[in-house]
Amino acid sequence: MKTHVDENMPARCAVKWYPFTGHPDADSCWAVSTGPDGRVYASACCEGIPGGTAKIVRYNRARDDLDYLFDIAEATDDPPASGRATQCKIHYGFSPSPREGILYMASHLSGPPIDQPVYSAWYSWHDPKRCFRGSALVAYDTRADRILWWDTLLPKEGCRCLAIDDERGLLYAMSYPRDHLFVYDLASRRRRDLGRIGSVNPQALFVDRRHRVWTSTDYGRLACYDPDRDRLIITPNRIPYDDRRQTGWHSVLYDAVAAPDGEWFYLVTWIAAPRLFRFCPYAGEWGRVEDLGPATQDRDWTWPMDTFTDHCGGLVFGRDGFLYYVASAWTNMFARWDIKPGGRDEVSRELRGILWRLDPVTLEREPVGELTRPEGVSNYASRGALDAEGDLFFGLVNHHQKPNGIFRVRTPDATSKVVELPLRMWG
Repeated sequence: MKTHVDENMPARCAVKWYPFTGHPDADSCWAVSTGPDGRVYASACCEGIPGGTAKIVRYNRARDDLDYLFDIAEATDDPPASGRATQCKIHYGFSPSPREGILYMASHLSGPPIDQPVYSAWYSWHDPKRCFRGSALVAYDTRADRILWWDTLLPKEGCRCLAIDDERGLLYAMSYPRDHLFVYDLASRRRRDLGRIGSVNPQALFVDRRHRVWTSTDYGRLACYDPDRDRLIITPNRIPYDDRRQTGWHSVLYDAVAAPDGEWFYLVTWIAAPRLFRFCPYAGEWGRVEDLGPATQDRDWTWPMDTFTDHCGGLVFGRDGFLYYVASAWTNMFARWDIKPGGRDEVSRELRGILWRLDPVTLEREPVGELTRPEGVSNYASRGALDAEGDLFFGLVNHHQKPNGIFRVRTPDATSKVVELPLRMWG
């Protein structure tokens, strides 16, 4: 299957860059989601600066710019100068409720206290002055544009990813660093620990129409929580990986999106040599996995490569019914970080973020654009979203070339609605 990028490829999609000028210290954008109102929300995260906090951002179509709605630390009464680890980011932690018109969001950890260079959740676990207070769950009313309430979702832990079963009023969260799956009842505002998944956090949860919650284990097995049986089950299904060079360890879920047909989920793995695949959870007892091959180009495996170089993310379906995603491409695999006294110079890496389009009928894929910005490299897309007008949005993560921000992409068929698309219910 084609993964090579033609240097003379046609630019079929119009791409526009929106830097986080209202939060210039933001060093990442881990979460992008369509709200129940059809507008796109993003997290302007600040995890590398002591005392850094996250701001919630929304694309304003009338102004063709970004609105900064609130600071997550201020909203949850967890000030950055407290001496604790900070409310620095929303990490795949948006979940929309069309039934209520609410966008739920849960924070994650990693930002150091204001007077410390780094933060270790394990080291500070029993330190009341330094320990992260816990993942803050915020209920934001998108109709009235206000915060309704907040709660501590996971004491001492961050939320790596969040999903909602809107019909049953349940939120599911993956905790870090203990890697436990939790369920939170929105009516009673009570949480329950459903069990430990492993040691390597998966980056995605997704919910099927039978209300089952899916994720992955350390060695790439699909794990399923069945609420009707109240059981967490490690299934026989393996996530695809290159068995010539890998064992399957750390081949965990990175991103997942439901297809318009309601039968398939399209997914990509994390972290080394990402691989695309699709999964039908309704085939047989534990579903069927179909490997769609590597998401990025081939390389010389005898040379090391950092995992921020070889990356794929931002899976989202467009109005044309095609799957879009962003995958890294590089013209010189030997280009690497240039370590200098003043820091790291990323220019020599010759790294690009290529927008791909996959036909879910034929499974053929082709490059249709590139994410570019004047500040530097744009290869690491976190999540993708589709707004009510048919535009695609992608979040950028680049800790060394600020500001980060989001991209808006107009596809050729964006103005003519072709298919009905399900709202993504997980971050």
